[in-house]
Amino acid sequence: MQQAAEPVRDGLVVSVVSHGHGDLVRALLRDLARHCAGSVARVVLTLNLPGEPAPAEAAEGAAWPFALELRRNARPLGFGANHNRALAGGAEPFVCILNPDVRLLPGADPLAALVAAARRPGVGCAYPVQLDGAGRVQDSERALPTPAALWRRRVLGRAEARVDWVNAACLVLPRAVWEAVGGFDERYHMYCEDVDLSLRLRLAGWALARAPVQIEHAAQRASRKGLRPLVWHLRSLWRLWRSPAYRRAREQLLPLDTGPADRIGAP
Repeated sequence: MQQAAEPVRDGLVVSVVSHGHGDLVRALLRDLARHCAGSVARVVLTLNLPGEPAPAEAAEGAAWPFALELRRNARPLGFGANHNRALAGGAEPFVCILNPDVRLLPGADPLAALVAAARRPGVGCAYPVQLDGAGRVQDSERALPTPAALWRRRVLGRAEARVDWVNAACLVLPRAVWEAVGGFDERYHMYCEDVDLSLRLRLAGWALARAPVQIEHAAQRASRKGLRPLVWHLRSLWRLWRSPAYRRAREQLLPLDTGPADRIGAP
């Protein structure tokens, strides 16, 4: 599935947020330097935990093929708030949200392929195929999270029948689109902010485009464990269900048979 892509040198800024992910961040920075030197102009690394040590490789003056900007939070912020701040006010024409637990696979520049997809007419967001550590395709493409859809997926174990939103482990958007929709809704501290962003993009007429490129996303995060993440998840889901974007999506998008999102530019 991996396809060659011409290097894109007209500007991509990548936002990575670390929540004590030092080893993962080191590996990701090396991946970006090794595979994406032709596409990435700047990387913004946000240290979300107060006092979190920066990777030695992120020290001022370290040699990278891109500008590396380090930010430290005085207090932890939510997923969307961190990325919104990191991507605000930049000049690069494309923005990228990238999880620290992503690994970039050998081969052609994956972010160049995502930029190429994101620049096509009608596309609001490009995303890759996600694999787990064993090479199996992950279910990063999801249906609108109605109670019935969640029951089919979580309880019955059925695969998604449609693609209404994609997770935010790796996304590339034109800056003009990102700014037009206002980035992430920061009222979602964690979870569902990618659902909300996808729905607002599609309701505004932009397509979610799967690019012909693969990344590895093991998604082994401590944030999925414990009572607090469960509370955040339920709170975010409740907020989503009450949001105007969700109500409009049920009225306007749910009747559509979207199918797999593999047609670039298809709404």
